[in-house]
Amino acid sequence: MSQGQMEQGQAMRTLTLPLVEIFETVEGEGTAAGFPTIFIRLFGCPLRCSWCDTPYSYPPASAEMVLSVDEIIQRVKQFRAARICLTGGEPLLYTRPAIALLNELATLEAIVDIHVETSGAIDLAPFLREVASPKVRYILDYKLASSGETDKMQLSNLKDLRSQDELKFVIASRSDFDQACTVLTDYHVRGTPLFSPVWGALEPSELVKWMLEKGLAHVKLNLQIHKVIWDPAQRGV
Repeated sequence: MSQGQMEQGQAMRTLTLPLVEIFETVEGEGTAAGFPTIFIRLFGCPLRCSWCDTPYSYPPASAEMVLSVDEIIQRVKQFRAARICLTGGEPLLYTRPAIALLNELATLEAIVDIHVETSGAIDLAPFLREVASPKVRYILDYKLASSGETDKMQLSNLKDLRSQDELKFVIASRSDFDQACTVLTDYHVRGTPLFSPVWGALEPSELVKWMLEKGLAHVKLNLQIHKVIWDPAQRGV
């Protein structure tokens, strides 16, 4: 490695990010649900979904801390889980430092999986281009009509998803369900589709009924098991 590359690497590690919290728990959603996971929750989001369950991750709330990439790495090393969830808010809101963080996290030998929960309002292309590690994958949360933010979705992301990525739909109603089915029909999505009922708004049994009636053989039901284990409003779990 040249002197210039070393200096560039050091500069990237000094970039800072606003955070809400870093903690270790079990993953509550997606294909990694149930695995012990280190959560890195960044502050800030360009969306205001009607059913958002983390309003403390964007204004008028404020960041709990601002840490450099190096400082985040040191905190991650204090935990024993082999998986990381980078979430928010919207963790890809900060393009350059977020790329630096993902690349540094991927160098940790103990880490086998880094999944990024992103809203679908941020262009994935720079991250797919500049984060090469196969450990890193993306869970794109496509916002349906009941969220109030469908018009913010960058449809180009749908074609960019890879087989290791996931496409999540948070569903509050039958019209949301129908919209999600239309998206899957209209776009060739290579990631795993996840259908998740809005907590307290749609019974999981009703969503399962619709999925079976529709014959969605390749769609996975996605339940928030952390809200079953702990109080749904509890943070840091």
